[in-house]
Amino acid sequence: MTNTEVLRSYSGASVAEIEDALEKSTVVYFDRCPMELPCEDDLVFLREALPSQTRIKNVSYHPESDSVPRFEGSEAAQARVTEILKDHSLTVTRYLQRTIPSLAPGWKVGTCSFRPSQEQGRGLNPRSSNEIVHVDAGAYGATGGDRILRFFVNVNPAVDRVWGTKGSFSSLLERHPALHDAARGDGDRIQVRKRLKDRCYSGLISAVSKAYPLAKVIDSSPYDRAMRRIHNYMKEAEEFRDDPSDYRELRFPPFSAWMVLTDSVSHSVISGQYAFVTTILVPLKNCRQPELAPYYVLESAA
Repeated sequence: MTNTEVLRSYSGASVAEIEDALEKSTVVYFDRCPMELPCEDDLVFLREALPSQTRIKNVSYHPESDSVPRFEGSEAAQARVTEILKDHSLTVTRYLQRTIPSLAPGWKVGTCSFRPSQEQGRGLNPRSSNEIVHVDAGAYGATGGDRILRFFVNVNPAVDRVWGTKGSFSSLLERHPALHDAARGDGDRIQVRKRLKDRCYSGLISAVSKAYPLAKVIDSSPYDRAMRRIHNYMKEAEEFRDDPSDYRELRFPPFSAWMVLTDSVSHSVISGQYAFVTTILVPLKNCRQPELAPYYVLESAA
């Protein structure tokens, strides 16, 4: 029998409670989205028009280019999608600046996505599938240890969005020695700190991205490569995928919202259709409990 966890609602919680919960790998859940959503006409447009106009799993607004790449809908649809996602990104960002102010200084606002497809049974290859439990790695380029914060809203008016999880990154690393091997790769130990070669490469990418903003997605670091190997192992290794240890499911009803540091909370999307996902990179130096972050967990494991 699947263990379904009853989530605590953080509606009305204090700033300190929410910030502390995030750093402790808790899913911060709101039984009702705590901010204004796009109008009903826009939500209907996203639900009804987008699935027929795109085959990609995320329709994403990129603030660095002020565009929605890879969306091939009509010119009017592209303009409308861009406006809706851009406005939602601003709404989420302003809300989070008030709600988790200690984590906000210097953060980088990433994509704001709408997920139009039913997640269940999509038949994607393991690395592309959201249905397999994983931790996030390398959000649109190198993080260098900065935290991946994601804010989700289920805008399906009738159906829950269902997640699976096997617990926090640190607990997984303790229970599964093979994750150490994955993080190490071909080296003799886990590496997380940049060496001269990495610093030079990142400097070059930084210079190029001033003219071509999307170039930053090819940046890298030893930490991000280790996390990517862990991410790929979790999705591809049958011994991990088939292990039911500590597996449980989380249900998010219509118009609920939740936020989580997805680099340190394992998760999968079992089922659900129509959701907003806003991604922000939070500087590791902003964390009050940095020892709980995957960067330092991996460094300790080394």
